[in-house]
Amino acid sequence: MTSDNLDFIDQMWDYDILQTLMEYIKIPNKSPHFDKDWQAHGYMDQAVKLLSQWCEKHTLPGMTLEVIQHNERTPIIFIEIAGSNNDTVLLYGHLDKQPEMSGWDDDLGPFKPVLRDDKLYGRGGADDGYAIFASLSAIKLLQKQGKPHARCVIVIEACEESGSYDLPFYIDALKERIGEPSLVICLDSGCGNYNQLWATTSLRGLVGGTLTIDVLKQGIHSGSGSGVVPSTFRILRQLLDRIEDQQTGNIILADLHGIIPKERLQQAEQAADVLGHSIYQDLPFVQNVKPESSSSSDLILRRTWKPALSVIGCDGLPIIADAGNVTLPSLSVRLSVRLPPTCSPDKAALALKTTLEANPPYNAAVTFTTEDTGPGWNAPATTPWLTTAIDQASLNYFGKNAVYMGEGGSIPFMGMLGEKFPRAQFLITGVLGPESNAHGPNEFLHIPTAKKLTACVASVIAAHFENSA
Repeated sequence: MTSDNLDFIDQMWDYDILQTLMEYIKIPNKSPHFDKDWQAHGYMDQAVKLLSQWCEKHTLPGMTLEVIQHNERTPIIFIEIAGSNNDTVLLYGHLDKQPEMSGWDDDLGPFKPVLRDDKLYGRGGADDGYAIFASLSAIKLLQKQGKPHARCVIVIEACEESGSYDLPFYIDALKERIGEPSLVICLDSGCGNYNQLWATTSLRGLVGGTLTIDVLKQGIHSGSGSGVVPSTFRILRQLLDRIEDQQTGNIILADLHGIIPKERLQQAEQAADVLGHSIYQDLPFVQNVKPESSSSSDLILRRTWKPALSVIGCDGLPIIADAGNVTLPSLSVRLSVRLPPTCSPDKAALALKTTLEANPPYNAAVTFTTEDTGPGWNAPATTPWLTTAIDQASLNYFGKNAVYMGEGGSIPFMGMLGEKFPRAQFLITGVLGPESNAHGPNEFLHIPTAKKLTACVASVIAAHFENSA
């Protein structure tokens, strides 16, 4: 039946999904954080309508679909599908997108869908517009086969890329309708390669904010200022040295760290055995640039369980073409700190602010304003039935065992669900593999992986029913 299942999924993707997914890519439905006028522009409504109409075209027995939008909040698509018992599986994805970003190849673009070989290029296809199609198709496969499944609830939100700030409201408002899921499947994560099923075991937290340094009321000629006025850039270097070891990139601020569980250390070693040097060789390094560590397992831990500092934006430095001989009066940089899954983002944010603002060099005016915080997530221990189901699905459709690894990004929804449904098991997975470049230029969806993942989701849902029967 495995080949029959893939034949069905191939048909769904090739003839029912890809064309609509390409239309979705064309819509610039950027997350509200990146489009303050998202309501007036109407792109989010277009995306919701497009995906909802596809689902309605493929309505299943016992299925209801509702688009829910409360006042000024972003909308969600809420789907319920009756099951053969009273248990519940919750499937999650999102439809909002990151902004365009520069650097796309000349024949590609963020809102220009391009099919090339096994890849569909364009913003949002893999992150994660495909999720609603894969979720409904997986359940459709089970019903076609006459296989029983638990009641399924599909939630597709529209502000995940802005921190899912509306989602807690909807989860609370829909608490009775959602019920008490015993299995949560999230399709917004990554995969270490395209050769097997990858299960995400943890997600990092996040603190983001703006560090501002002021030394002058206005810029002055550098002939007068240099050597007298302390450089804002030098002050920035000194402040960042309070957070990060400039030689190694290691975070030296204790409140930004967390204890790495023994199981996660073992899984990092196992994932490193599978990935080898591809953990960094698949990245678009400039020639001869080396990664931060020569150990693959250490690199995995550095991007999943160890804190890391990035400077992701800057104001106050003119572009080179406009750079005159001026002593700059101020400098602002946007800092992003990825946190270990178990580190408190509130505690980390306070530590950053206190450390950066205390005793500033040259008594400069220094402020750190926290703008984003998000909790990390560490999955509960996986029960034997789910471990078996995940491995069997991977063997059936990829031909190799599943691999378990933490993810370097954040999905705020997971931490919230972990608190609200402490007895639930989790399968967090996705299609964002090597070079897929979510949030960056030339983002793509690897279509064969998406197809196999769809079949794996169906397999796990079927195993869930067998375990709960």
